[in-house]
Amino acid sequence: MTDSITIRTPDDWHLHLRDGAMLRAVAPETARHFARAIIMPNLVPPVVTGAHAAAYRDRILAALPEGSGFTPLMTLYLTEDTDPEDLARAHADGLITAVKLYPAGATTNSASGVTNFDKVRPVLEKMAEIGCPLCIHGEVVDSDIDIFDREAVFIERVLDPIRRATPGLRVVMEHITTMQGVEYASEGGPDLGATITTHHLVINRNHILAGGIKPHYYCLPVAKREEHRLALRRAATNGDPTFFLGTDSAPHTDANKLLPCGCAGCFTATNTLSILAEVFEQEGALDRLEGFTSLNGPNFYRLTPNDGTVTLTKGEPVIYPDHIDTGDGPVTVFDPLMPLHWRVAE
Repeated sequence: MTDSITIRTPDDWHLHLRDGAMLRAVAPETARHFARAIIMPNLVPPVVTGAHAAAYRDRILAALPEGSGFTPLMTLYLTEDTDPEDLARAHADGLITAVKLYPAGATTNSASGVTNFDKVRPVLEKMAEIGCPLCIHGEVVDSDIDIFDREAVFIERVLDPIRRATPGLRVVMEHITTMQGVEYASEGGPDLGATITTHHLVINRNHILAGGIKPHYYCLPVAKREEHRLALRRAATNGDPTFFLGTDSAPHTDANKLLPCGCAGCFTATNTLSILAEVFEQEGALDRLEGFTSLNGPNFYRLTPNDGTVTLTKGEPVIYPDHIDTGDGPVTVFDPLMPLHWRVAE
């Protein structure tokens, strides 16, 4: 029986670090085990220019533990006023790695997102020209569309038309949650990738709603039926290079999670690798963990995999803290509702 596995140091291709006191508390949780991460730009105000991205990158680097080699991969927040030339300069200078598209109102701090997709067509064409990937929060926001159907409708109404109208545009379907998302990504060709979160491999919508509302499992896109969770697990563990890890680790203080209109997001940075090793072992796929966490993402982003390695060992259950303290208040660490026997060796 395998009780140790060594993989290339992983990357996180979808991460929220926030800013200020929250940033200083949560950045070390990712930097401990990950070499790089795609940093989400949905601050208030959002990161919309190259200058904004440079300033935010510097704040992240200042928040890291001394001696950390973690590299934040910055993104711009796509708006209907995004300047294609500023974007192209930031990409050419290596300042940004990708651009993030939020449909306006889709999730936390997305009010500045896109309403009229025709208005961003020149930006998308420039991105296709220079090879800059577009990371998409793939949900429609129409009030008449059921929240559990919004990803599938987005693929049909928005994503597929965008890709057909913009040949060569490289797209990442972020945090997919449905069988439809898995199917579309797997058939999308080399210009399409998809991230899967840690928590969507573990929870379905019953975990949020059955037996009482569990606000710490509420996320966007919201977890779906069990059949969709199982489709995600198959996609993550079957070796298909289309799929790679994007934790969407999203810290909110407990006070903000427990409001009458609580914030969406699961904070998984602290225990993600232990959870993933458990999931991949359950699926008989430990030999494919490295591809999902460390190889497929760099391959899509045309980056070199990390030189270092991380070793996970199996033993007695690992006890993680149930929350971390921040200057803004406590943040609950995601509870996977199962014992975690895999730990990262120091």
